[in-house]
Amino acid sequence: MAWMLGCPFVQTCMRAVDLIRKKRDSGEHSREEINFLISGYTRGEIPDYQMAAWLMATWIRGLSRAEIAALTEAMLHSGEVITFPELPGKKVDKHSTGGVGDKTSLILAPIVAAGGVNVPMISGRGLGHTGGTLDKLEAIPGFNTALSLGDFRRVLAACGMVLIGQTAEIAPADKKIYALRDATSTVENVGLICASIMSKKLAEGIDALVLDVKTGAGAFMQMEEDSVRLAELMVETAHRMGKKAIALITDMDQPLGRFAGHSHEVIESLEVLKGRGAADLRDLSTELSAWMFYLGERTKSVDEGRVLAQKLIASGEALEKFKRCIALQGGDARVIDDYSLLPQARNHCEVKGTAAGFLAATHCMEFGIALAMLGGGREKKEDTIDLGVGLEFHKRIGDRVSAGDTLVTIHYHSAARLPEAQQRIAQSFIFSDQPVAPKKLVRRLIGA
Repeated sequence: MAWMLGCPFVQTCMRAVDLIRKKRDSGEHSREEINFLISGYTRGEIPDYQMAAWLMATWIRGLSRAEIAALTEAMLHSGEVITFPELPGKKVDKHSTGGVGDKTSLILAPIVAAGGVNVPMISGRGLGHTGGTLDKLEAIPGFNTALSLGDFRRVLAACGMVLIGQTAEIAPADKKIYALRDATSTVENVGLICASIMSKKLAEGIDALVLDVKTGAGAFMQMEEDSVRLAELMVETAHRMGKKAIALITDMDQPLGRFAGHSHEVIESLEVLKGRGAADLRDLSTELSAWMFYLGERTKSVDEGRVLAQKLIASGEALEKFKRCIALQGGDARVIDDYSLLPQARNHCEVKGTAAGFLAATHCMEFGIALAMLGGGREKKEDTIDLGVGLEFHKRIGDRVSAGDTLVTIHYHSAARLPEAQQRIAQSFIFSDQPVAPKKLVRRLIGA
């Protein structure tokens, strides 16, 4: 091994296969090894199949806190870190770890922007059984989520909010790895999730971040202790980088709101901005907005933030802000008043209950899998999503159900996998003879 002493750069002596083997065998990577993997993959020097192997080894063996920190920083600095010295006011973003029917970004971004806090939101596409914010937005005809960095700045300055995906300049490593994780079943790992979220969020030039970390049957982290660990890692990472952060541990034992599926979730979001919509979705969107107002120093308390959020919905200011953003990003703002402009499925059918009782629980993740099977999600990286496919949920945990009641309405185009999807959905409801208490929406706060 004496030949290595003459190697001018340690990275040139590394090989991806050796680092895959090291992680497979439970080794801990150095910062230099992490940098080698991320920079090599970003430049195209490490192929998908080797990164996929490393991701699977990482998913199985895990990452230490030092490795998570190194991975986050390598992905963060794989592109440009934005600053907004010309933009007055605080910049605050929110991120959710995702779940079935989770669409709060479409609601709280216009609320918070209408309240005078800047929201530079860089989001992702669907992962696993969950829908992505970008995919939902692209159900709006013409809406451009692939803005250049210059247009990102222009839209944010013009209306106080912008909703895009990673550009070529912002966290390009995460953009490539994000898609690969979805296609290789390496999503549910706290280290990979933390690095993915925090690299692109910290690249946005924000002052503060509100995190919605889901827990329960429909979340990536189904055990609450795992969700808490992820929340603590992300809050710790934000604080280490000099940013304010709070994490809410929220329930995902059942879908959020009444709909899942991209155009359906856009409609439900617009309904909330019009003062209507499902109570749980309204309440969580208000709560997250309140924390954004508080961390953004717009209000002196979270209670004051809740009042402000409700006022901005009631006055129509939040809805008008979203309409302005749609137009600035090339979308057809007429969807605000005409939902028929959104993609719609040709067919629908119902899944009905076969016995009486109280809805006690759901296998929530199965709803997302069924939706993907019908075309409403990705099973392979290159899949195209059917934006009109959707599920409408008619019962909540705690509701009394009679035999023959409709549990879910399926909106679909192709019937090729409909029977399998129907069976998954029907088997995902658990009933009890005894009354069941409704679920608590916000379970815990981390870093308050």
